[in-house]
Amino acid sequence: MPERARASSAHISPSAHYTGYVWYRHRLAEPAFVTAFGSLVHKLLWPLAWGARAGFGLDIEALLLQRHLQIDAQLSAAIEQQGVRQVVEIACGLSPRGRRFCSRYPQLQYLEADLPAMAARKRLLLHGEGWLDGRHRVCAVDILAERGNQQLNTLFADLDRSQPVVVITEGLVNYFPLALIEGFWSRLASELSDFPSAIYLTELYPDLHEHPRYRQLRWGVELIGRLTRGSYPLHYRSHDEIVAGFQRCGFAQVQVLDPSADASSLGLKPSRLPGLVRVIQAQV
Repeated sequence: MPERARASSAHISPSAHYTGYVWYRHRLAEPAFVTAFGSLVHKLLWPLAWGARAGFGLDIEALLLQRHLQIDAQLSAAIEQQGVRQVVEIACGLSPRGRRFCSRYPQLQYLEADLPAMAARKRLLLHGEGWLDGRHRVCAVDILAERGNQQLNTLFADLDRSQPVVVITEGLVNYFPLALIEGFWSRLASELSDFPSAIYLTELYPDLHEHPRYRQLRWGVELIGRLTRGSYPLHYRSHDEIVAGFQRCGFAQVQVLDPSADASSLGLKPSRLPGLVRVIQAQV
């Protein structure tokens, strides 16, 4: 069976509940973003997270915060310095980013998208709190769909093609084999080429063999795969490989950011170890 036919985006959703609780714990989200499942998973994983932090210096929540806040910083800069007024967040899950940024920037048009079940949950959550309006919307999308109304190109149908746009994916990339995710990036780059300027923000975990905690990282990757009923491949082995990969997909300018190097400006504690996560800012 072809790789695309076997692949599914559905296994990602369980992790969205866990991260939703993490954002709440760190005062990035209101209580409405917390689910009973997310709270339960966080409690069940707490001993493992504590052991990884105490024994190996690997802080799972710190990694999540690094990627989240670095993406926030890049988005804020795009809005304030480049005049971006429309944002599309794919695989939005229970992320509070749309809510926070719409509150902070009243000129912003924010479109959140996820698989149908998660999109429906997110729409109900935002609507129930009175946070949905004409400039903050939620719709369904499947980045692997090749036909139908959930294809990637449907997300951009109602956007203003004369204005800049930012597209975000967080907590998505490493759930798919590299060939599949590069196919998504290629389709995304093609869509973004119609805008006067476009920025794509995402994060990935490179396959850093030289990292002092590489073995423990692989254990964590296997655990994530078991919890999400999928796999969690690590893509690329170096800064240069990341840049070359995105350029193959149609992105002309690629910036690779290490959030651990910007910990102070992000309001985070400095890390004792080299960073594991990278945030990518790519432009067509």
